[in-house]
Amino acid sequence: MQCFFGVMSCVYYAGETPFEVKNEADSNDITEHPPDDKPRPYVCTVCDKSFTTKRNLNIHKLVHTRENGYPCSECGKHFTTQKNLNQHMNVHSSKYKCTECGKCFESRYALTAHSRSHSGEKPFQCAVCSKRFLKSSDLVVHSRVHSGEKPYKCHLCDKAFTVCGSLTTHMRIHTGDKPYKCLLCNKSFTRSSDLQKHKQSIHSNRRPYECPYCRMQFNRNETLKLHVHIHTGAKPYSCRHCSDRFSTLDKLKRHLLKSHNEGTWLTCHICQKKFSERGDLKEHIRRHEGVKPYVCYECQMCFCTGYELKSHHMAHSDVKHFCCGRCGKSLKHKSKASHLKKCSGT
Repeated sequence: MQCFFGVMSCVYYAGETPFEVKNEADSNDITEHPPDDKPRPYVCTVCDKSFTTKRNLNIHKLVHTRENGYPCSECGKHFTTQKNLNQHMNVHSSKYKCTECGKCFESRYALTAHSRSHSGEKPFQCAVCSKRFLKSSDLVVHSRVHSGEKPYKCHLCDKAFTVCGSLTTHMRIHTGDKPYKCLLCNKSFTRSSDLQKHKQSIHSNRRPYECPYCRMQFNRNETLKLHVHIHTGAKPYSCRHCSDRFSTLDKLKRHLLKSHNEGTWLTCHICQKKFSERGDLKEHIRRHEGVKPYVCYECQMCFCTGYELKSHHMAHSDVKHFCCGRCGKSLKHKSKASHLKKCSGT
């Protein structure tokens, strides 16, 4: 990697392919720290990330072992080093506070990058496609789209990723780790974004997404898109083996498995019933075991699936119809039980 200070460009080398990174930012802006060219002989055996010293490698390994020994007394987050914790405390002390929106950051660099979201400034430009970015690190990651570089590899299945965070999340598939837990129904998730979607979909009465055809409201944009297909008749998913088309990806996957034997059937160990989706199998097994993890916060009734809970929520509202979260179909409440059973394949 070569960097030339005082001029308006940097060149990042990915393998043998150079990518010129246009940097129109002021060269005196010391908040940007371009990567150096120092030897990095110490390599992590988990994600192949390399470091200049053995100490830095040992600190990095804590990310994979989750032995984070420095907790924040304010919010409970854990950090691998005292230095990282001290930097995090700047958020609580409001040392680096945005004058536009009041949001606080852990460093001057983070605040500088955030301030560009208000000004609209994007000083880092890709020389290949001219796309612009707020931060130089975002540009480095973007350059891998053009180079095809995926430097972070899983040592268990050889799957590769462009960013370290994606690898960390992927590793939870192998470890079974689900650190993000819903406090309302105790369901756990591998990603915080999945937890937020779950809260919005299952435990919230907010319905900010409105159908432009019938004015029906939904709590998730994904569910609205499924519902709109009913009005438009759109079937965007086509089978590569035949001329059949489908309104949802799940329907296409079931078709590929049933009609073209593409994929793997999942079998219930209790009754040997087969399913095309892992989620459907989990819901089916819950019915055998009598497990009902979804609790209505209004009346404390318990349900086996999130779809049943969502339709039950309508009983506490003025809405006379419910929309199936799986297929997007709008039905009367008296039809919901039979439809949900048919739609889930149970």
